[in-house]
Amino acid sequence: MAKTCHIMVLASGNGSNFQALIDAVSSGRIPNASIVRLIVNRAKAFAATRAESHGVPWEYFNLISHGFQAKGEKDPARLREARDRYDAALAAKILESSPRPHLIVLAGWMYVFGKHFLQPLDAAGITIINLHPALPGSYVGADCLERAFDDFQAGKLENDTTGIMCHHVIEELDQGEAVLWKEIKCQKGETLEQFKERVHSHEHELIVDATAKLAKEISAQP
Repeated sequence: MAKTCHIMVLASGNGSNFQALIDAVSSGRIPNASIVRLIVNRAKAFAATRAESHGVPWEYFNLISHGFQAKGEKDPARLREARDRYDAALAAKILESSPRPHLIVLAGWMYVFGKHFLQPLDAAGITIINLHPALPGSYVGADCLERAFDDFQAGKLENDTTGIMCHHVIEELDQGEAVLWKEIKCQKGETLEQFKERVHSHEHELIVDATAKLAKEISAQP
């Protein structure tokens, strides 16, 4: 009998991708899986409201509010040290949680993790994936859609095509191996907002399919 894949979701905002995952688990589209916890790092993240309405335990854990970084801190060394301590504390919190997750999905999580978070979870065999609005080997970091749109307008976007991907999270930003991706053609006459809305319309399906793929593999493990 397949074991249940325990999924933890990390989100910062509205939580529409989190909602898509809840619905997919409920409908059986992500079989042999359970969303065991949500963590948010913004106090007003609507994802927390979604968690409450579906009976998913959730927790707020913030870099500044929880005392890791002083508000308004500018010193680069202190900023780095604060993020390292926050990363280590969040990793420890996850490792101590019950049930411990097999899979962590970053669904609109607006924070970049470093080795103090990633290494302990990797050592524990916990898989982490992220949704990123670019194709493998393409735009890295923030404002990917804006950069792709500008390149398209300038005639510099290869095959007039960009896309989205779900990828494994490693220390190199947005460079982890892709789980799944979807190519999306740019369209002439489209505004930036129309383009972004069209790209975002594909995200729910991709994050659900990628999560289902990994959950199936994890649940099949002894």
